[in-house]
Amino acid sequence: MSARSRTHLVLIPSYNPGRKVFETLRAARAQWDPVWVVVDGSSDGTAQGLEDIARSDPGMRVLVRAGNGGKGAAVLDGLLAALSLGFTHALTMDSDGQHPADRIAAFMAASAANPAAMVLGEPVFDASAPRIRIQGRKISNWWANLETLWAGIHDSLFGFRVYPIGPLVRVMRSSRWMRRFDFDVEAVVRLSWRGVPALNLPAPVRYFGPEEGGVSHFHYWRDNVLLTWMHSRLFLGFVARLPLLLARRTAGG
Repeated sequence: MSARSRTHLVLIPSYNPGRKVFETLRAARAQWDPVWVVVDGSSDGTAQGLEDIARSDPGMRVLVRAGNGGKGAAVLDGLLAALSLGFTHALTMDSDGQHPADRIAAFMAASAANPAAMVLGEPVFDASAPRIRIQGRKISNWWANLETLWAGIHDSLFGFRVYPIGPLVRVMRSSRWMRRFDFDVEAVVRLSWRGVPALNLPAPVRYFGPEEGGVSHFHYWRDNVLLTWMHSRLFLGFVARLPLLLARRTAGG
């Protein structure tokens, strides 16, 4: 494990992940200090278990939301708390074990070397990945690249990434959206609009079946409707910003 960082922390939003959250936490703590978990109104009993662990681990902190507000809402709570303590960057990862904890140190190092950038995970899928999920994300990625004039976002949906906290908090405070499943995509698009460059690094992703303790809150129709509505909003914002984006591209920014 690396020495305790005063600038970069791992932030894990968590909603009813089952026992996988404890495996995720142990793997993250083996790689980084500190690690925070934001429990987003979970009803599966994991909040108590996480708080029990945190009492004996000074490198861990647990924030518990009274109700479920969505991934973006949980991340924002964590970001605001981190900002108040002087942290500048946060690596977000899911609580269900899909994201590669052994890549945390490499992503943090890339962020430290490029503090103005967002370090985005580019997923490397194995045989566990549902084909419909892989194909569906290509649509969202195409729209995200159009909306940013191909500014370098290789994957818009993969939530394993390092954000500069200040710019992301400003983006989220200026929008009433970005609080649920739409958070990951809208965050990178809006940060790109503000001139935050994207740095992409490969990261393996693993999907766990129910027999392995995997828990999925993805609902194909509901979440795709949400993504469609989100891209409709973003496209209108893109049109309004097109002269600025073209000028920036022409200037090489």
